[in-house]
Amino acid sequence: MKIGLDTFACDGGKPGVGMYLTQFLKRITPSQALFELFGWEYDRFTYSEAAPNFEFIPQCKVQGRTANALWHLYKYPKFAEKRKYNACFFPAANRCLPYNSPCPAIGVIHDMSPYLGYRKTIEKPGALLRTIMPSSLRRLDRIIAVSEWVKQELVKHARIKENRIEVVPNGIDHSAFYPRQRNEESVLLIQPFSFRRPYVLCVSRIDHPDKNHIRLIEAFGIFKEKTKFPHRLVLAGGESNNAGLVKEAAAASPWRNDIFLTGHFPHKSLPELYAGADFVVIPSMFEGFGLGALEAMASGVPVLCARAAALPETADHAALYFDPVNAEDMADRMVTISNDSNIYNDCRRLGIERAKSFSWEKCVGRTLQIIYEAAGK
Repeated sequence: MKIGLDTFACDGGKPGVGMYLTQFLKRITPSQALFELFGWEYDRFTYSEAAPNFEFIPQCKVQGRTANALWHLYKYPKFAEKRKYNACFFPAANRCLPYNSPCPAIGVIHDMSPYLGYRKTIEKPGALLRTIMPSSLRRLDRIIAVSEWVKQELVKHARIKENRIEVVPNGIDHSAFYPRQRNEESVLLIQPFSFRRPYVLCVSRIDHPDKNHIRLIEAFGIFKEKTKFPHRLVLAGGESNNAGLVKEAAAASPWRNDIFLTGHFPHKSLPELYAGADFVVIPSMFEGFGLGALEAMASGVPVLCARAAALPETADHAALYFDPVNAEDMADRMVTISNDSNIYNDCRRLGIERAKSFSWEKCVGRTLQIIYEAAGK
């Protein structure tokens, strides 16, 4: 059995869809099936550590979203037929997808927001993709949603019948994210940075308005005014859409000296960064799953998150929630978690328990079953 695996639009293995693919590849054994990767030339060695035994075939020499969308529309069918795939797996099906496939196609949908108008722009992932994507999704043989919220978005906006969509939640690497002993050092050395404690943490790409950093910066200022606490705000994530607006908001804040933007942060160092935080805030307007909440909970760090999209589904009863469009409400939760040790400890305990419900082994195991079923194994 030969399975094609599309690595296009997987962010070069970076957190998010890229990490999903990396964790998926790590848990496949060559004896299960012959997986063959294809994607951008510059990704040739991106997944070599996670999948050293799988061949990588570079495709689509012209870079860019439009060129890639056209490749999937017109070149992919002949490519898949020539490679004689029994099935093809699209781990970023919400970003790139063919209209037709000569073999069964299985797609994972992480988030519908890029082409449903939430951004009020057609810049990402491109006008062509926004036009054909709903129809392409309906033509998939098997559809995987990472949350019930994403499933309902597919039903509503792509008009896919509920019984055609299976929810397979993302996982967590418990060997990396787990409660660590907290020391009292005032400065943490986490390569390539040093962080002064105490700090409030938000791990997310800097993307306005989706990730809602500007309101978080406003809420942090209210929190500082109310408490006079020495906390700092750490925003860890690479720059994306309208990152300049977030930087401007941070620079304009009266508390700008206590706001630290790290830029892209090494994933291998994230567990230490989480472990050193007093609490984690996830203000996002749109999250298809909310992996940051899961990573924080597994690390034994209390989570405050927006009551929006899939975040309540992922965090369940283990987080404190706020209205993402109300900076005062967000700040109130920050004050509460900082002042009430009982609530702090309850959130920490419940978060650790909630995180135990998720694992990459469960996620990948079920996903492989779906792929094999579609391929006729």
